Amino acid sequence: MSQPGDPVRPQQSAEDSFLDLLVETLAGLDETVRGPFLQRFFKTSTQIDLTEAQSLDAWSKTLARQREFSEALGRRIALKTALVDVLGATHFMRVPVILEYDEYKKLQSYAASDGLTGLYNRRRFDETCDRELTRSKRYNQQLAVVMFDLRHLKEVNDQYGHPKGDEVLRLAANNLRNTLRASDFAFRIGGDEFALLLPQTDPEQAATLCRRVRSNFETEAVPLQIKIGVTLDFGIAVHPRDAETKEGLIDAADKQLYALRSKTGSSRVIPMEAPAASRTAPRETQAAAAPGFTPAGAPSTPVSPLGVSPAAAAASAAASASTHTTPPPKPAANPRKWERVSLTGTKSYAVIDGSLKTATVIDLSYGGVALLLDSSEDIPAQFTAVLHVPILPPLRVSLRKTYASTLEGGRVRLGCAFLA
Repeated sequence: MSQPGDPVRPQQSAEDSFLDLLVETLAGLDETVRGPFLQRFFKTSTQIDLTEAQSLDAWSKTLARQREFSEALGRRIALKTALVDVLGATHFMRVPVILEYDEYKKLQSYAASDGLTGLYNRRRFDETCDRELTRSKRYNQQLAVVMFDLRHLKEVNDQYGHPKGDEVLRLAANNLRNTLRASDFAFRIGGDEFALLLPQTDPEQAATLCRRVRSNFETEAVPLQIKIGVTLDFGIAVHPRDAETKEGLIDAADKQLYALRSKTGSSRVIPMEAPAASRTAPRETQAAAAPGFTPAGAPSTPVSPLGVSPAAAAASAAASASTHTTPPPKPAANPRKWERVSLTGTKSYAVIDGSLKTATVIDLSYGGVALLLDSSEDIPAQFTAVLHVPILPPLRVSLRKTYASTLEGGRVRLGCAFLA
């Protein structure tokens, strides 16, 4: 019995009262009776033809979804709102037409998002992965599944407190959002775990993207002044190469993540992978890899919105994308200021401004680029070009010719230095 001062509950509509009565009635019926009844119920109320098994499954999911929504919002959610969500997620209902559609859309967004980071949550990951995997199989395309783990988050929470740990999590989430393409998906699926779905992405492209994410995160974490080496470990699995099912892809990505962690150890930050030549390069060469670094006496290069010069960004992506670490023969005897990264086999190319020429990009460094052309006679001493390399958007650069050598077959290798 209500008492004076008790909160006034909104009056239920006749439709809601009927559905509540239906829930109580069906709970006491045998499944062999519930199945045919629910099949007729869905046909009459939604104009959807379901089998008895599909009807029972949809009803069970609807009750569970109602509890989930109600617990998340701290108030009772109407059964019909949960029903729309379930039928919409299973693609049975294409255009939901129920009175609480606006509330449903808000709840759908709330239920699919992680409250701290704003990324999609584990439930949306499962649904999206199923959908994208089906699409990849239908069109014979690759789908990369990436599992990220935020290393040392517990130590940050223990030493600096959970607010600082939450700041690290939000930083990681923002980094994922800012790095991905419009067609990619990012999720927070656990306390320190994130996941990516990368449609139409091969293993090399996925690895390059992950290294960029990790490198950007480590750079952006510096202002937090945390003395613990937080970083992002990752594992990659690609359909159909590694597995054909969602569970198989997740398992393969997890195994690669743990293998990487055990290989690199847990006491230090994982450096961004680079060719062996760059790992043994002089200190000056290693410093050149830092965003915004300009060697003494060298011309500065244009800076991108991320604070990294186009040349440095292109070289970083090229280093990650290429597995060819053996430099080509040196055209001159002078020691090289920057290590080169071969782009052979990556389909990288350059479009030269002011001409109809398209050149193959055969190697790249922080100081310049080598192009392969049929002829370099009509290329001026200084020119501009647009570089197309893996992962990065097209980069417009100013170049100066430094040497030209004729290769076997008559083609010309043109060495160029980056200009301001």
